[in-house]
Amino acid sequence: MDVADEAGMPARAGAGVTPDGLRLGRVGLDRPWAWLAAGWKDFARAPGISLAYGAALSAAGLLMAWALAVAGMFYLILPLACGFMLVGPLVAVGLYEVSRRLENGYPVSLGAALGAYGRNATQIAAIGLVLMLFLMFWVRVALLLFALFFSQQPPADLHMFVEMVFFSASGLPFLVTGTLVGAGFAAVAFAIGAVSLPMLLDRDTNVVEAVAVSVAAVLRNWQAMAGWTGLIVLFTAAGLATGFLGLAVALPLVAHASWHAYRDLVPRGS
Repeated sequence: MDVADEAGMPARAGAGVTPDGLRLGRVGLDRPWAWLAAGWKDFARAPGISLAYGAALSAAGLLMAWALAVAGMFYLILPLACGFMLVGPLVAVGLYEVSRRLENGYPVSLGAALGAYGRNATQIAAIGLVLMLFLMFWVRVALLLFALFFSQQPPADLHMFVEMVFFSASGLPFLVTGTLVGAGFAAVAFAIGAVSLPMLLDRDTNVVEAVAVSVAAVLRNWQAMAGWTGLIVLFTAAGLATGFLGLAVALPLVAHASWHAYRDLVPRGS
């Protein structure tokens, strides 16, 4: 029996069962748009909390970029900005909690959102550690790629960095290779975190089961999830392109929508 979202659209076309008996949904290719619509409704119902959460993360991004600029480590700005995709599900846990509370008719507050990390804290910390290790490994790989394509010393200033990456003969091959490698890292991190973090917040489970369910759900719905990943990249890139300011809206919207994606992929009662 299909379930429906707030707009009355069917959430899944069929269901699979994991080895431990958990039922997974199968979603249509158009579902990411319904998740965004539902996420926007959550944003509109709790705009203060959503914007405060997003603004804090935007400020953190700006502070990181400023610190790297002051330290003369301009070459780390690009891989760290791209690496934001790897740890996005972890920083969005508080916003998942806002959507969970709105769904169940509970009161919402910034304190409750931040307190979400305390629920199933050990398991959330474990998967957070995995995602942070992914980020660190990606930064190391990005630096190695930079060294392979640009044999000279790291750029001394931002102007030199921009010239090397975007206007030199090695720039385009570097960007293409880095994008493909980064996409591989992002795909693995997305499969791990897409369902696992909302599931750890919503259910009394462990990180091993949550990751297994997340990977299974993403593989079962790989076409829809590929489209959803594309939308996440688009919204995140738009936020980063505005000097991190756009993340104040983009991140809460994507986070709220991701909660509704989880609800479709792992329906209630499964």
